[in-house]
Amino acid sequence: MGFENTLYEKEDGIATITINRPKALNALNKQAVQEISSRLDEAEEDETVKVIVITGAGDKGFCVGLDLKAVRGISAVDGMNLSLLGQKLTKKIEELRKPVIAAINGYALGGGLEMAMSCDLRIASENARMGQTELNVGLIPGWGGTQRLPRLVGRAKAKELIFTAKMIDAKTAKQLGLLNEVVPPDELKSAVKKFAAELITKPPVGLQLAKQLINSSIETDLAKGLVQEAQAFGVLASTEDFDEGVAAFIEKRKPKFKGK
Repeated sequence: MGFENTLYEKEDGIATITINRPKALNALNKQAVQEISSRLDEAEEDETVKVIVITGAGDKGFCVGLDLKAVRGISAVDGMNLSLLGQKLTKKIEELRKPVIAAINGYALGGGLEMAMSCDLRIASENARMGQTELNVGLIPGWGGTQRLPRLVGRAKAKELIFTAKMIDAKTAKQLGLLNEVVPPDELKSAVKKFAAELITKPPVGLQLAKQLINSSIETDLAKGLVQEAQAFGVLASTEDFDEGVAAFIEKRKPKFKGK
């Protein structure tokens, strides 16, 4: 695949996928969605990559969602397929076995916010603006927004944000639980790197299982969830990383996890 809409770099165990359409505020067309998906596959398969970061080029837009110019006049079937394409991407992000951080610089609207919500963690600059703005153009969120937003902020607030299609600032988004951290624009890159570097020090298998259990907790009843947690706990207790973690604790040193 030729990559015209995204950039990819890897450094110190961190793979950064950058949506590179700054003149369009990193709006997504079908090719851009496919490129992001391919970049995710590359990062997932690379054992040297421990954490994945998704961001947008420039400082004005993380991603403003679907490029409306590319979908004007499409049929109902094409519209449904476009929704399914975006849902496939957000589901892939959510189910990756590695932690994914959204570094939100500027606008995260529509599908851009839906993509960010599918990430495990969201760190934004103070100039970020977020919203499910689809109703302003006669649509509804189609890449998971009607499902993930209520799970993050509650049903009443999600209805307010989707029904009014209004944008909120980063401070408000953090108060609602949409963001983990808000930093000055010139500190976003370093803050994300610091957060990612901390995750890299943790046991990879432990992170993977913790992510799976947390993601499934909403759909799983408590009794079943507790059984799954105990099973995962047992699996981790048998790993080399657990032995290393205990040894490091006793010896008062930092553990060196290998994902085994």
